Amino acid sequence: MEKLKCLVLDDEPIGREIIENFIKEIPFLKLVSSFGDPLEAMTFLQNNKIDLIFSDIQMPKINGLELVRALENPPVIIFITAHRDFALDGFETGATDYLVKPVRFDRFLKAVNKAKDYIELKQKSTVHQVNSDRIFIKSDGKLTKILLEEILYVEAQGDYLKIVINNETYTTLATLKSMDEVLTLPKFFRVQRSFIINLEAIRSLNGNIVELINGKSISIALNKKEELFQLLGIR
Repeated sequence: MEKLKCLVLDDEPIGREIIENFIKEIPFLKLVSSFGDPLEAMTFLQNNKIDLIFSDIQMPKINGLELVRALENPPVIIFITAHRDFALDGFETGATDYLVKPVRFDRFLKAVNKAKDYIELKQKSTVHQVNSDRIFIKSDGKLTKILLEEILYVEAQGDYLKIVINNETYTTLATLKSMDEVLTLPKFFRVQRSFIINLEAIRSLNGNIVELINGKSISIALNKKEELFQLLGIR
């Protein structure tokens, strides 16, 4: 595996320097660029391939969460924050991990190993999109065709995905992020960090719970509820 290309984003020079030095200590990481201005970082990311971003959350102009949401195909993210309260928001954006300042090297090493495993898993993804309405997945040692319209929901289970269609369930080695790129709006919506649902499969909504036509109940992340209601045309 080639070295992972890294970008550091932090408006505090000392914070950037610490992470830059940590990156240089890890053999499988390569520091490509470092920014104190999130808008400059966004411009760079639009024109350059990066595997891993280390980003502060609280910054002027645009925070780290907003930056990641604005990227069409964001790299793997490790957020850095002085406030643990931001951790949940970070995970809702698909972040692999988060680090609390002051960052310790042992915790940094744990986070980058997790990111490395995630990237390697994504490269081995067993989900293959053949056209806009179907995929093939490797499950139980064989390739199985699945029509996207038949999927009720997809659930992340560690390094695996559970794909549920009308009367069958399949398990395959893949990330939810890889399925996020296949199951797109307006038919599918990621209601929280572990679930993507088919909007046509919704039977009812009760508070922060969505019930599907097969009886499955799934909680909706607070920051996803308004967008879900808009997609469903609920005012």
